[in-house]
Amino acid sequence: MSLRLCVRLARRSVPLLRPQVGISEEMGRLCRSLSTSHSHKAEKKLFTPGPLGTSLTVRQAMLQDLGSRDVNFINVIKKIRADLLNIAEVSPSEFTSVLLQGSGTFAVESIFQTTVPHTGAKVLILENGVYGRRMKTICDTLAIPAHMESFPEDSRVDLGRVESVLKGDISFTHVAIVQCETTSGLFNDVESVGKLVKKYVPSCTYFVDAMSSFGAVPVDFSTGNIDVLVSSANKCLQGVPGFGFAVIRKDTLSRCKGNSRSLSLDLYDQCDALDKTSQFRFTPATHTMLAFSQALDEFRQEGGVHGRRQRYTENCRVLREGMTRLGFRPYLKDDVAGYIITSYFYPQHPNFSFPEFYRRLNDKDDVIYPGKLLKADCFRIGTIGHLFPEDVERLLRNIEVVCRDMGMQVPLEN
Repeated sequence: MSLRLCVRLARRSVPLLRPQVGISEEMGRLCRSLSTSHSHKAEKKLFTPGPLGTSLTVRQAMLQDLGSRDVNFINVIKKIRADLLNIAEVSPSEFTSVLLQGSGTFAVESIFQTTVPHTGAKVLILENGVYGRRMKTICDTLAIPAHMESFPEDSRVDLGRVESVLKGDISFTHVAIVQCETTSGLFNDVESVGKLVKKYVPSCTYFVDAMSSFGAVPVDFSTGNIDVLVSSANKCLQGVPGFGFAVIRKDTLSRCKGNSRSLSLDLYDQCDALDKTSQFRFTPATHTMLAFSQALDEFRQEGGVHGRRQRYTENCRVLREGMTRLGFRPYLKDDVAGYIITSYFYPQHPNFSFPEFYRRLNDKDDVIYPGKLLKADCFRIGTIGHLFPEDVERLLRNIEVVCRDMGMQVPLEN
């Protein structure tokens, strides 16, 4: 039975609800009973960097309509903003959290729009993948002076080179880096970079893109001297797509009034409205935020950053051991590889075709991701979202079946 029909039936049942039972609770109960009493297609497992799989309870949280100025929704916004500061382990007296409609890239662009003044600015982007390069594209589009220091896609940002660049040019007003570069799956040492930034350019704004890492990869704002960090609802916190957010120093944001070249992406004005009214300037993603509030509750129940890191790490361990057993070669060496997503070289076999490989796995309800590397043919498998070790084990069984069906002997010979 479709979700839409389920909701219609639930709405028709509202007049019959018992007074002591909340409407949303009864809707959830009705939809669960309907979904279990009718056959439906199995859900796909998303082994991707996003969008990610979510729990049924997170999706059920969206089965109610709230106005953007409804007192209950306003309380949801307040709760989300406070929860994000708690996850970041920063003081509400020093930091604030700002929610913004759109994808994670919207949030990234809002930082450049808002924190970079019209004159006298110069951005240093430390890049070792497509998402660092996207920052440069944003700056170029906005006519923001920016220098991109590039590093190999299979290596962390080199601290020696960063130090040399900062020593040689102290005119940078902003430094930006990606914590988990999902082009390859590696983790950059954002804390050590932050120490260098503040050592050589103390007044510089240090910006960390933690899109695919916040909530599962520890980050120390104090040690790393981080001024602003962005992430998205549908990543490691396991909400649904629809908005991103920034955790930003209040004194950094206070200097940004009038900077933005965009109305919608003005983080200063957005924060000002949220602080004064707990309301968005423009129509918010109400259902997405209801889902995110539920996702944050489940995040806390799992043990926060430590609990989520533990599950993702185990997912990744199962994947890597299984892929090695099947003969696939990882792109990254163990000392730089993270546990969010893993890149694998294409097998050197005449029968291998990634589109065919992808299609056959997709037909088995397992969705993987193509590569984004510049110099190597790879595909990627994510181990985050609502995934568990048994899901990874099933994927590995399906990969083995698909390889054999494509006429490739397993384990592969590379």
